[in-house]
Amino acid sequence: MHRRARQVLLVSAVAAVTATIGLAWVATAPPADAAPVSLTSVVPVPVTVQPAGTTYTLPASAAIQTPTGSTAAAAVGAHLADLLRPSTGYALPVTTVSGTPTSGIALLLTGADPSVGGEGYQLDVTTTLVTVRAQTAAGLFHGVQTLRQLLPAAVEARTVQPGPWEIAGGRIIDYPRYAYRGAMLDVSRHFFGVDTVKRYLDEISQYKINTLHLHLSDDQGWRIVVDAWPRLATVGGSTQVGGGAGGYYTKAQYTDIVNYAAARHITIVPEIDMPGHVNAALASYAELNCNNTAPPLYTGTSVGFSSLCVGKEVTYTFVQQVLAELAALTPGPYLHIGGDEANSTPAADYRTFMNRIQPYVTAASKTVMGWHQLGQADHSPGRIAQYWGTTTSDANISAAVTKGAKVVMSPANKAYLDMKYNNQTPLGLSWAGLIEVQTAYNWDPATLLSGVPSSAILGVEAPMWSETLTTLANIEYMAFPRLPALAELAWSPQSARNWDTFKVRLGAQGPRWTLQNINFYRSTQVPWATPPATGRVEAESYTSQSGVQIVADAAAHGGNRVGYIENGDWIAFSGVNPAGKTGFTARVSSGGTGGTIQIRTGSATGPLIGSVNVASTGGWGNYTDVTTTISSGSGALYLVFTSSGTSLFDVDDFALTGTVTSPPPVNRVEAESYSSQSGVQIVADAAAHGGNRVGYIEIGDWIGFSGLSPAGKTGFTARVSSGGSGGTIQIRTGSATGPLIGSATVTNTGGYGVYADVSTTLSAGSGPLFLVFTSSGGTGLFDIDDFALTA
Repeated sequence: MHRRARQVLLVSAVAAVTATIGLAWVATAPPADAAPVSLTSVVPVPVTVQPAGTTYTLPASAAIQTPTGSTAAAAVGAHLADLLRPSTGYALPVTTVSGTPTSGIALLLTGADPSVGGEGYQLDVTTTLVTVRAQTAAGLFHGVQTLRQLLPAAVEARTVQPGPWEIAGGRIIDYPRYAYRGAMLDVSRHFFGVDTVKRYLDEISQYKINTLHLHLSDDQGWRIVVDAWPRLATVGGSTQVGGGAGGYYTKAQYTDIVNYAAARHITIVPEIDMPGHVNAALASYAELNCNNTAPPLYTGTSVGFSSLCVGKEVTYTFVQQVLAELAALTPGPYLHIGGDEANSTPAADYRTFMNRIQPYVTAASKTVMGWHQLGQADHSPGRIAQYWGTTTSDANISAAVTKGAKVVMSPANKAYLDMKYNNQTPLGLSWAGLIEVQTAYNWDPATLLSGVPSSAILGVEAPMWSETLTTLANIEYMAFPRLPALAELAWSPQSARNWDTFKVRLGAQGPRWTLQNINFYRSTQVPWATPPATGRVEAESYTSQSGVQIVADAAAHGGNRVGYIENGDWIAFSGVNPAGKTGFTARVSSGGTGGTIQIRTGSATGPLIGSVNVASTGGWGNYTDVTTTISSGSGALYLVFTSSGTSLFDVDDFALTGTVTSPPPVNRVEAESYSSQSGVQIVADAAAHGGNRVGYIEIGDWIGFSGLSPAGKTGFTARVSSGGSGGTIQIRTGSATGPLIGSATVTNTGGYGVYADVSTTLSAGSGPLFLVFTSSGGTGLFDIDDFALTA
């Protein structure tokens, strides 16, 4: 198109974008490294937002401060530090404080608005301080998830990014609509190991989900050890849909999951489905069958064919012992006893069975939870019925509510994450219908069911059945982006929910999921923001400029570009230094005359270290990369644009490439060449030998070197840096708890990246070398670059 005067065309461009997808795209979907994320961009949308028009920039010296004496708050602080350290490269020590700090990030358990209740929070951002206040550690955790979304999307990267790390000023007061906000994972039809469950917990916790329901038993598999009935796991857990090894959780593994969830303020709800969906149990123990004959293990997907033998006393011994052992492992308040699709259990037997086993749950000091068919049975105190139907009325759920039950809403045609998005979806089922993102979002739990008053609704759960799902990537694809839609349904007030604004906020989550390696479905209903490639810097994240303007562009990474570039214009990046780099690549487009990008340092007239020509790409929005080599330079990066014409070109993002690093001295071993490790991370650092160091070292972390033995060596020297508390390097052999043959003390060296050598003598030792890192207290101990074993 013809490029007229800058300001006039900019207004037209913004108007066109606004007309197409709504003003919220311009306001709430900035690129990962651009101006601060809007306070109104959060998912789930907060209750109240008051922007202040100011900005907080996280400094490298910032600390995360929690109240003295609160280990729960300190744990949330450590969680935040773990999120922020890899991308910022900052030490971010977690310290304790009395009163209200004046700088950094504060997580406090006093002073929150009373409306926040037990899970809400108050977030205040000024130019010098970010404060999250809550009444509980759960509230602090939810506030931290909001704070996470207010930082640029690049904060989700696990390698150091250029920043700056800016947060929009203002206040958010937020609290949940419903107390129960759940997801469910079916580990019975296909088994998913501990690491997969933990990963899913990480992913759902950022959207303020507070319950994970684990479907631990079904026809295809039994997934938890029961000491009184060991064959349930070893036989019943030995297969899955389609065959295969299946699997089960030991009690220690289940406890590990429970504890991991609790650290993210998520309650585990275990389910043993009864009296139907029990073929795995029946195949494990013949006496549970009315004919005393065990059926074969089942690997199909049909339902409704199995039943416990309601008339046998051993059935109730079995149920009582299973529930008692599971209750002892589960600190949460609920035991889910299933109760759905018991097609092979006569109605009278169903009621007899459910009436008999519900007291086993209450005797274990737990609350009965079951699918809505449970309404056929008598009521137990505090009972919860989970509705999974597809209609707007149901006699069973109405009966349950009439008897006093609360309801968790999981309508299969709205909330089942295993339903296909459309007919082309390669995974999932469609018996309850196709569920695109808008379908998952556009319903109200309080009004869906007639005969169920809003006061009876305890919350919302998004079940994930696994007939067709076999991997974490499968789970992620079906959960994202629908799970955040259902999370907003459960958290945000109905009056604040709007599909047109939600889809834009949801689209802005895309770059975060990409950096988290979440395999999400790119629904065509959502305007997705596309992140730049890893290691690229958004051009619009400049810290100063002359003449240019930021323009919304759906084809640009992050949704914006730097445009209206004329001869002599420039952009600068105070936090980007070309020291040690050998190349420059920029993503550009031009429907004009083209021109030249000069790469300079220090100022727009500073030393010229490289230049690259930009030709017309055939139109504005037609992007291509241009590349050049750069010579040695240091200081802030400046891109200066020159040409003999007008309307030169646009710049989307750029990268500094190549690394010039000094090798370690002869006979030194790079710390990052370890063969095994616990807790540490490899961090790029131009000041480190070889360009990398081992960092984020905390108490008890270690690195091992399988091919390196200290046999015959009498000394140890390591190159370290510390801006933290320092600590000790223990030199051990064989394992991280093997014989101690020496230790070297590390003190604060004056900052991370400021290196010094520490040395110690070694006693006789042989076997693989292990370096174990300890301290008497503190966090963010030190970094290690390389080391040597000396004679």
